[in-house]
Amino acid sequence: ALITDGRFSGGTQGPCIGHIAPEASKGGPIAIIKNNDMIKIDIPGRRLDLDLSGLEIKRRLKKWKAPKPKVTSGWLARYAKLVSSASKGAILET
Repeated sequence: ALITDGRFSGGTQGPCIGHIAPEASKGGPIAIIKNNDMIKIDIPGRRLDLDLSGLEIKRRLKKWKAPKPKVTSGWLARYAKLVSSASKGAILET
């Protein structure tokens, strides 16, 4: 399955779950997923569960660091800093 906090093309095949929030860049649980981690997908229940102990999740979140912005000045930097998630309309929040 494809699980992402971003977008994916219409050509993607198989189970696809997009626009996960909170995003990885905001420190959401998707930020700490590693290759080969098991994720339980419950479509009727509308849930995704990372199959890790609470202790391991806390350990990974404690070690996580936000990525440095690629753009640091101008309108794009301001937008990146102030924009809300797509689930909230991707509007600027002040």
